[in-house]
Amino acid sequence: MRHILILFSIFLLSSAVIGDNETHPIYEGEVENGVPNGVGILIYPEGNTYVGEFKDGVPNGQGTFTTSNGSKYEGEWKDGGKNGQGILTFTSGQKYEGEFKDGLPNGQGTYTFPDGENYVGEFKDGKENGQGTYTFSSGENYVGEFKDGLPNGQGAYTNTNGVKYLGEFKDGNGHGQGTYTNIKGEKYVGEFKDGVPNGQGTFTWSDGDKYVGEFKDDKKLTGIFYDKFGIITEKIVNGK
Repeated sequence: MRHILILFSIFLLSSAVIGDNETHPIYEGEVENGVPNGVGILIYPEGNTYVGEFKDGVPNGQGTFTTSNGSKYEGEWKDGGKNGQGILTFTSGQKYEGEFKDGLPNGQGTYTFPDGENYVGEFKDGKENGQGTYTFSSGENYVGEFKDGLPNGQGAYTNTNGVKYLGEFKDGNGHGQGTYTNIKGEKYVGEFKDGVPNGQGTFTWSDGDKYVGEFKDDKKLTGIFYDKFGIITEKIVNGK
């Protein structure tokens, strides 16, 4: 291999292209068979740079890509794309560390925001997908299944005021069967829709009194009230 300076317009080349960095990137490094092979530096006209390993003219192996605005990817490359373990840091302070495939987070990883909010878990095609934990800067957190970047499936949400929800989620809200409890000792077990009780369920107060029946948009619709001894105290139909 020879260590020389060549210019070329794209990664996939059969031979070196000479240019002036106004229209072609500049490559400086090891070359074999007329294309980058080994360790080198690639500088693009717009100011982006790649420093690392090349194979057959494209990034392969360990390398660092830095954009003109300061965002940076450090990690593994395959066939010219981000593939394998890597760290992606944005100028905004956001950061992803974990597995990449075809240039996007795929597999296990951690995404962190400047205020401390973070997600730790599985990714697919750049979004939270699979099992994970999302922790808010306020201290709230969700542990469970994700799909397309939102809680979907079985999970548990807890906030700093003592409210807990354990059950099914859909598009980020409690949806399906679930259990809600709060710091006052109240508890609801039953069906949810769009984050609130909807359908059949049981609400129990801290003193043991309870309501069993149907809910609609978090309101008691048709059902029976019991005292803590199981004695019926009231019946309602359509909210009356």
